[in-house]
Amino acid sequence: MSRIKKLIALILSLIIFIIPAAACSDDDDEIQLQADYGSYGADVARELASLYPYRRAYTEQEAAAGEYIRGKFEELGYDVSRQEFDSLYGGSSANYIVHISGKGFFSIDEFGNPVEVRRTIVIGAHYDDAFSEGQVDSSYGYDGISDNASGIGVLLTIAAQIKNYEDLSFDVILVAFGAGNDNYAGANAFVSSLTDEVASSIDCMYCIDSIYGGDKVYASAGYNSLNMTQKYPMRRKLYQAYDVVYDSLLYSQYGFSLYYNECGIITDLNGDGFDDIYREVSANKSDYVPFDNMNIPIVYFDSADYFFDNMEDMKDSKNLNLQEFGGMIRSTPIDSSLILDPFMVTEDSDQLQIRINCIAYIILESMMKGSDYAMTYNEYMSLQEG
Repeated sequence: MSRIKKLIALILSLIIFIIPAAACSDDDDEIQLQADYGSYGADVARELASLYPYRRAYTEQEAAAGEYIRGKFEELGYDVSRQEFDSLYGGSSANYIVHISGKGFFSIDEFGNPVEVRRTIVIGAHYDDAFSEGQVDSSYGYDGISDNASGIGVLLTIAAQIKNYEDLSFDVILVAFGAGNDNYAGANAFVSSLTDEVASSIDCMYCIDSIYGGDKVYASAGYNSLNMTQKYPMRRKLYQAYDVVYDSLLYSQYGFSLYYNECGIITDLNGDGFDDIYREVSANKSDYVPFDNMNIPIVYFDSADYFFDNMEDMKDSKNLNLQEFGGMIRSTPIDSSLILDPFMVTEDSDQLQIRINCIAYIILESMMKGSDYAMTYNEYMSLQEG
């Protein structure tokens, strides 16, 4: 064999050796999964739904469900405030509230001096559901797993994971709202109790409701963003949530997508006599409404299907097996683990766990993007060092 041929053979043998070795090295590297929170949130949602399936507002099961949630917060090491409120028509319910202090923010005063600023995020989900015992045929196995045990699963997942965010600057208030199905009574009671100082410090309210039963998961802004003079400020937090999704690997890792409502129907959404574009907002109302009315930015997560040409056609699911109530899941007897799980859980994929973990991750990472009104502690320290 000539010297050149021997050299070529040597180079080829080295290439054949190096490529598999490199491939093995890549395979052996541990890949850090985002939203790798395990089954905690889904387990909580399923246990809540199983123990207290008929937790309509002001019932004994709703009260027991609230105490269950208090216990879960306390297991995670939190002090929990119970805020009781009464119905106009008799009965009482309660909100369960956790306060978490962040590092704080800084701004510069007129003399160039640093001033500490407190900014707040509220994250909430109601724990009641639509029916009390005896209102639904037991054959459905109704348990309110989507509306809104699933939202409580997200709330408690955030409570469990937020401890890993040591550089979070926001003060965070987690609220499990009572009586959400009674015209957002718990959220109204909570908002009414806020001092002017705390209310004015809220950068955003994240609301999670019925994220399991619908075909797709959406994030929406509040109706206050329909005012064109403040559209961007009221939707900035929504866009940050989508930035987290775009920057992450949630789809490749979990098959999770977060959808915009982009159907663009022209209609009067807020009843002010002027037509609006049905885009980046939701016709589904929830505990965000009292905050929306206070002109606080909203990010609302729910599951549905908004891809229709008429508002009247909107529904949660196009699944042909889930059309008994016109494709609606929330507030119907088929909001049931017995009915939904066969379509949402496979040997390799649990959509309840995936949706809970991914939404919790999106909210946590969104908060790390900071405030529009002040510098984070780390930003301020970098400025000082510069």
